[in-house]
Order: sequence, then C-alpha cells, then structure tokens
Amino acid sequence: MKRDTYLVSKYNVPGPRYTSYPTVPYWDGNSFSVDGWQKSIQQGLCLSENQTSKGISIYIHLPFCERMCTFCGCTKRITKNHLVEKPYIQALLKELRMYAKIIGHRPLIQQLHLGGGTPTFFSSENLEDLLIGIFEIADMADSIEFSFEGHPNNTTREHLKMFNRNGFKRVCYGVQDYNETVQKAINRIQPFENVERATIDARATGFTSVGHDIIFGLPFQTQDDVINTVNKTIKLMPDRIAFYSYAHVPWIKGNGQRGYSEEHLPSPKQKRLQYEIGKKMLLQAGYVEIGMDHFALKTDNLYSAQQNGSIHRNFMGYTSSKTDVMIGLGVSAIGDSWYGFAQNVKTLKEYYELLRNDELPVMRGHILNTEDLIMRKHILNLMCNFETSWQEKTMRVPEIEEILSKLSEMQDDGLIEITENHLKVTEAGKPYVRNVCLPFDLRLQRKKPQTKLFSMTV
Repeated sequence: MKRDTYLVSKYNVPGPRYTSYPTVPYWDGNSFSVDGWQKSIQQGLCLSENQTSKGISIYIHLPFCERMCTFCGCTKRITKNHLVEKPYIQALLKELRMYAKIIGHRPLIQQLHLGGGTPTFFSSENLEDLLIGIFEIADMADSIEFSFEGHPNNTTREHLKMFNRNGFKRVCYGVQDYNETVQKAINRIQPFENVERATIDARATGFTSVGHDIIFGLPFQTQDDVINTVNKTIKLMPDRIAFYSYAHVPWIKGNGQRGYSEEHLPSPKQKRLQYEIGKKMLLQAGYVEIGMDHFALKTDNLYSAQQNGSIHRNFMGYTSSKTDVMIGLGVSAIGDSWYGFAQNVKTLKEYYELLRNDELPVMRGHILNTEDLIMRKHILNLMCNFETSWQEKTMRVPEIEEILSKLSEMQDDGLIEITENHLKVTEAGKPYVRNVCLPFDLRLQRKKPQTKLFSMTV
C-alpha cells in the first residue's frame, strides 16, 4: 500500500487522455487551412480516378440537453424547446452533402455514432428522418457498426425500436454513480430503476452490445459509493463498461464544474483506491480490462478487437474497428483524416451561418507532419496495446534516446520494460499509461504549458 501511495504521489501530474496526437492544445493553426483539411480527406481515402473510396466513419454531435450535468465536459446547449430538432437535422444533412462533394461520390459508411449532448433529446421520428437523410446521401457498408449514446431517463422503447430497425446494435448509457448526494452534486438525478429499464428494453429490442459509463473521483463520492455502483452495474451485466476518471478542469469548462470545489473531491490516493477496488470487482465478475479505463465481456467485439489487434482509439474512445477517415458533423464535432484533424465551431449561430454561406463550419485544425504521424502511431500503440516498437525505420525519430531517458524512472519503478527496440507497459504500469505516453508527446515536451491544460493522470 505504501508503494502504491508513493507511485500515485509521484506520477499524478497533468496530462492528456490521448484521444488524438497531437492533442488539441498543440494543433498548429498557423499551417492549417480548410483547403488543406479537404485534401487530407482525399489523401486518407487514397482517391484517384480509377480507385473506389474506402469506407469512412461518421460522428454526429447532437448538443441539446434539458439539464446541465456539471461533471460533463462536452459542448452542449441547455433547452427544453424541442423545435430546435428539425433545423439542426437539416443543417447536419447539408454538412454531409458538402463532404460527399469533397469525396467526389457517395461515401461508404462503415461506422456511425450519435453522441452529445443527449441524442435521445430528439424524438424517435426526427432521429429516423436523420438516418433516412444520411443514406440518401451515402451508402451503407455490409458490416456497418451503428451506435448511440442514450440517457437512461429519456431513452424510450420507441427510440430503441426505431434505432434497431435501422440497424443499430450497440447503445451506451451514461450512469456515472448511484449515490443521491453525488447525483445532486453533478445534477444528474438518475435512479437505478431507470438504468435497469433502459438496459432491459435495449436487449429486448435486439441490441447485442449494451454499455454503461461509470465514473470514479466525483465530488462527494466515497469508496462505498463506488462499490455500490459497481455492484449494481454487475447486476445488469452490460457488455461493455467505461470506468472513467473524473476530469476536474473548471478553468476550461467554466461555471458547470464550479458548483463544487476541489475540497469536495476524493484525494488522489482515495481516487486511486476507488479505481482499484472497482477494477477488482469487474475482473472478478468476468470482465476483461481493455486499454485504459475500459472493460468488456469476452462475448463483446471490443474484446475480440483487443485479441486480434484491431482495437483503435479516437475522440469517441476505444472502438472495435478503424477507418482512416472519420467525419465529424455538428457543432464542436472533430473529424480525423489520419493526416489531419478539424474541429467545427462551437456555437449554433456560427454553425448555421457558415452552412448558409456554403462553407464548412470548421473553426480550427491541424495537418500532421511526418514526425506527428510516427509519434501518433507510438501513442496509439501504447494506449491500445500497452506496447510499442521502433525496430522498423519508419517508427524511429532522432529523439528516441531522449524519450527512453525520460522513461528510466518508470522502468526503475517496474512500470515498463524496455529492450533494444521495444517498450512494454507492465501490469503494474497500466494505470500510468498516460504518463508513459508523455515523453513520446514531442510537441508537449518542446513547449510545456505555462497554465493548466489537462486533468491529472491518476
């Protein structure tokens, strides 16, 4: 226990979650242009006159929520006016048509994910209109994977039936924690009965992968709260579980996370214990740890993806398959062409205005250089498979010896194993994988932030 406390104290530093590389604060806006972003999409698809486009992924951000959840770091618009639904859907479809024009023919969609906000803020009828509209513009791959984020309080059987008849097999519910004190602090009042109903209804309507998101390190949360939440989660046996660390970043997220102070949060030591006991319970229940903070049953395809090496990590977290190009639609959505990133504007006013002017609603982005692409592969390897190698020349950079030197203490602490051309994170080191990635983040190493940018790594 003393050793665990020592390691937590030593390695609990601010650091990215590495859903991308470079991370958003280190995007180079000076060399970015919307034209460059469009060319990077074509590069990612390897388009030529005689070549059929590869499939793409689409992430759609549906920002509307009826209540503000104070733990949430996503872009959202709080409203109870459901007249906002149809105009937003029409804007999304226009944005997709613009991307189809850039691609040059009907896109082939392999993955489609609806996130938020609260996707189930929208009526099932309007969501079905959105899906119909998408496939009037694009084609559906034979092995397409559909998924959406559901709010247990307002995901109805009508939602689930509509999604399922349109090909959806996976849903993820935001649970967070079942303690009422914690729920009041984060403004997410959600009884277990609602989660149970939503989970049972999903399975009854044909969903084969039901996920739950739970969080540790929340304000007023205790170890007993985590035990209670994990026990109730195991009772429902979701196919996937994301067991996230709460990211307290009020300097970024504004008033939402200022409804409580740091003194209401578990200490780093308590937070680590919350994770360790929750993890132990999940492993004993038959779940397998996947990457960082994720767990899956062996019957879920996320487990299969880990076993066969196809697991991928992006802005949506871990996925069981990968396309080189992901198009982000909607306010704040981020697209990824492998060679570049682009993020949309964050306000509805700007989003609608740019689309009215037939302009892509992009506010910023980054085009990756050769070094970025190499370091991106290393960080993805570590975050997905807990190991990486520079044996191949294409995976080497001049700074590799400097990177390994910065990792020497982690090796001494038994958190990683380094051989001549290979690095592997040990079982003890897995909770510190973000720290392992930090020396590989050459942009951060060259220009360390003077102010807080990231949440704590432990």
